[in-house]
Amino acid sequence: MCGIFAYTGKKESLPILLDGLTSLEYRGYDSAGIYMAETGSVKSVGAVENLKLKIKGDEKGKSGIAHLRWATHGEPTEINAHPHHDAKEHIWVVHNGIIENFKELKEFLTKRGRVFLSSTDTEVLAHLISYYLDEKKNFEQAVIAALNDVKGTYGIAVSYKNEPEKIIAARQGAPVVVGIGDGENFIASDPSPILRYTKDVIFLQDGEVIVITPSSHLIYKLDSSQIKRDKETIEWEVEQARKSGYEHFMLKEIMEGPEVIENTIRGRLIVEEGLAKLGGLEMVAEKLRSMKRIIIVGCGTAYYAGLVGEYMIEEYAGIPVEVEVGSEFRYRKPLIDEHTILLAVSQSGETADTLEAIREAKRKGVLTLGIVNTVGSTIARETDAGIYNHAGPEMGVASTKAFVSQLAALSLLTLFLGRQRQMSLSTGKRIAEEIKLLPEKIKQITDKKEEIQKVAQKYSEARDFLYIGRKYNFPIAYEGALKLKEVSYIHAEGYGAGEMKHGPLAMIDEHFPTLAIVPSDSVYEKNVSNIQEIKARKGKVVSVVTEGNKELDDLSDDTIKIPKTLEMLSPILTIVPLQLFAYYFATTKGLNVDRPRNLAKSVTVE
Repeated sequence: MCGIFAYTGKKESLPILLDGLTSLEYRGYDSAGIYMAETGSVKSVGAVENLKLKIKGDEKGKSGIAHLRWATHGEPTEINAHPHHDAKEHIWVVHNGIIENFKELKEFLTKRGRVFLSSTDTEVLAHLISYYLDEKKNFEQAVIAALNDVKGTYGIAVSYKNEPEKIIAARQGAPVVVGIGDGENFIASDPSPILRYTKDVIFLQDGEVIVITPSSHLIYKLDSSQIKRDKETIEWEVEQARKSGYEHFMLKEIMEGPEVIENTIRGRLIVEEGLAKLGGLEMVAEKLRSMKRIIIVGCGTAYYAGLVGEYMIEEYAGIPVEVEVGSEFRYRKPLIDEHTILLAVSQSGETADTLEAIREAKRKGVLTLGIVNTVGSTIARETDAGIYNHAGPEMGVASTKAFVSQLAALSLLTLFLGRQRQMSLSTGKRIAEEIKLLPEKIKQITDKKEEIQKVAQKYSEARDFLYIGRKYNFPIAYEGALKLKEVSYIHAEGYGAGEMKHGPLAMIDEHFPTLAIVPSDSVYEKNVSNIQEIKARKGKVVSVVTEGNKELDDLSDDTIKIPKTLEMLSPILTIVPLQLFAYYFATTKGLNVDRPRNLAKSVTVE
């Protein structure tokens, strides 16, 4: 989820470019850079402040492009920082997204004498546009020809040294907004850096290319045909724009679930062969075949993701799995050997206890893997191999989209390990097909957010809440309760539904509601029995059920419907209404869900 920004107009562009990058810092960053045709580029690792320190003060130009990088290919270094250029340093590109076929394109260009400096997928775009520019002698045509060769996602801005007033932008799966000013025009990843200059914008659609100069803008399709679209006026303030119009980052990030899953699985599923292609595991793929045991380590939400992964991997890959809280693992004396994998799950890649668990395992000669969202983070560097989430930065302290992404990554890992072993082609295909359908199914849930809001508001005066689930959704009961605790500050407990008679049932009365996770799966009837126990004691019940289930409409006080999927994938769907429930429960009470009291986003100390 990188940030791009560009300007062309009558003013000096440097302060505008730096101001734009500062407005985009909420999207996350590990490096930053700018390019102006008159004076070249400046790059730095880290925040925009680091970039400002490298500015000499004599950089001039009436147009330029700028970038904040959230790494997907290549470590966070100045070489890998954007903008990237061709061999002649005539074509410069900033890019948000992932070029899936960059290896094939790089090989094609290398054979034709192009020399690459970075390890990013973006540099391929600069060389490819340059390649077509040599052939077509036209900037616009070269960009369009290059984009027709590209597979993947992109939001880009391109500058050409010989036509400095002209900037070209394009979109495929990654947002691009064009600001229309008076004698000046802007390009950005979202409206936030534009709104202080103009509120007149054009939102590019997938497969569109726009050419801007200080006084004009032309929109093309990838077949070079020209189209017209009227500008629209945004009434948002800057802070609202950062949140894409949502009131809170937490809601925005829940609603990004479909996009997050698409980014996590993109290029990693070979559906017709029932396979998961995980490039980050290729170097240890053969070693993984001989592994006999997996220990998953995580903290908080990542720990609960690991619990779901335990069910997935044991049932479909046939490997024994244990899940450990990072803060406990490091103080135990775990029995591990060369046939054990330690799999660390962490959004930030900096969680102190999880990191120490990795170091302890490495001291004992154990193969270490990571599922990490932040490229170049400490855990990403110190593990032997792993999987990047590609979920983009998560601003809300209470993790939502990162958890969904972690579950998706664990399902890919399960498919990868299972097909190495005894999983059949038909089972692999069925899992891969269902994984591919997850983004649309999550959207079906988020489209009903107003219904979930009404249920949450109904129970918002409750001081206690019990969450119950079984098998794959046993960990989701824990995670759902955690979300409610984090943002609403009320007492909420997650429990295995089969444990009701062993204590929790004593708490139930008309003032102690229960949220039951009851999809139509192999333990459905058992869950129904538990709901009946609660209702017999006058407890209120909110049930999360599979569409088409009418039995629980009568037995429950309220129901929330989710689409049907494979049992192993159901947690990726059941967690979404629980996240929305927690969000609306807390906002009804007037609480700041993005910054819960006493909590921090990343726990980097004990």
